[in-house]
Amino acid sequence: MATSTNIKQSGIHLANNAGRAPLTRNQIRGFWASWGGWTLDGMDSVIYALVLVPSLRELLPRSGIAATKGNIGYYGGLLFALFLVGWGLAFLWGPIGDKFGRVRTLMLTILCYSTFTLLSAFAVNVWQLAALRLLAGIGIGGEWAMGGTFVAEEWPEHRRISGAGFMHTGYYVGFFLAALANYSIGSHFGWRAMFAFGGLPALLLAWVRYGVTEPSRWVQKEKVVHSWAWWRPLATLFSPMWRRRTILNSIFMLVSITGLWAGTVYVPAAVTTLSEASGRVGPQAAQMASYATMLVAVATILGCLAMPTIAERLGRRGALAVFFTLMMVFIALTFGKIYYLGGAGLPWFFVCLFFLGFGGANFSVYTLWLPEQYPTECRASAFAFSTSFARFAGAGITFLVGAGVRHFGSIGTPVALTAIAFAIGLLLTPLGAETRGRPLPQ
Repeated sequence: MATSTNIKQSGIHLANNAGRAPLTRNQIRGFWASWGGWTLDGMDSVIYALVLVPSLRELLPRSGIAATKGNIGYYGGLLFALFLVGWGLAFLWGPIGDKFGRVRTLMLTILCYSTFTLLSAFAVNVWQLAALRLLAGIGIGGEWAMGGTFVAEEWPEHRRISGAGFMHTGYYVGFFLAALANYSIGSHFGWRAMFAFGGLPALLLAWVRYGVTEPSRWVQKEKVVHSWAWWRPLATLFSPMWRRRTILNSIFMLVSITGLWAGTVYVPAAVTTLSEASGRVGPQAAQMASYATMLVAVATILGCLAMPTIAERLGRRGALAVFFTLMMVFIALTFGKIYYLGGAGLPWFFVCLFFLGFGGANFSVYTLWLPEQYPTECRASAFAFSTSFARFAGAGITFLVGAGVRHFGSIGTPVALTAIAFAIGLLLTPLGAETRGRPLPQ
């Protein structure tokens, strides 16, 4: 009995030391590479939302389409749908990452979205911009899967949970950077300068690749992975062992994507409308939209930092349910009620945006949860598929929201109705696989 107790105490002592052990150079540099890529990924994603109105006001007439509010909402939704289709195609990065490595694939995703974002600055009509956003989406969708998989596999077990929360803050730091850029660049030099600024992530390519090695978990599985055909990891996700959780994870992700319309895409446009109703026009309205984006970003960063604690206390499913509840309540309130108060509702709109932003941290749960559900040989494919494939359905929802904006002549009611998706997500959350307290599978 004494021997057993001594062994147990020794194990606890070693675990505590492991938790306090400093990260290695590769773990630190690899984390910042993943975090930096995800940060610039978020910046690129929100740039489009920030320049949606001014870019379409210029490009729609050049394409033979009147730049009415209804058309801006409709074609803005159409372009975002194409962007989601590109993001959906990013599931193809998963097998590439499983076969050729997380770091190499991370580099390719950054090169992809940086290049096509930069080219967006030179679009001369709405269709060119649509094609470029589609291609940029392919790159953006892959970066999250590669960065999240790298951190999960490379960081020690006792730090992996907090690492997931830290890594996901990068996306919303990117929101903040985009808002600052719009405040200083977009409001003075226009939307084309914003897209040119969004092409900067390509400069990180050499830094990302230099000195960062592949996770040891992947290196140990490399011979097995390289012997597979490219489609093998994807097929594994739908084997009897993994099929249920793959389908559920894709549904959860679809619910989260539905919140993008309220939490990201239409926030600048809504704040611009309310600002103009309160007498703030031109640069003042653009700056108010920037403030709103910064507020959402800060609130979401706080949510990402809180996520590990919530996930450890309530479990992964419980954490997702908390964030889903916030999104459901505040989407309905913000766009279904406050938006229709006009200029007088602007201060309350900002208050609600904080809670929408905090609820938007639901995406950070996947950075922690998805790697815990699958083994190394198909982990990147599972992450990429679950976070990307749902975007095809999300593209369809975009058309519905866009059509609703055109029908109602307002973004309020159509966006408010997206709260229904989070109610459905709450009903399905208990069916997910709970992984709290379990180590990362080999």
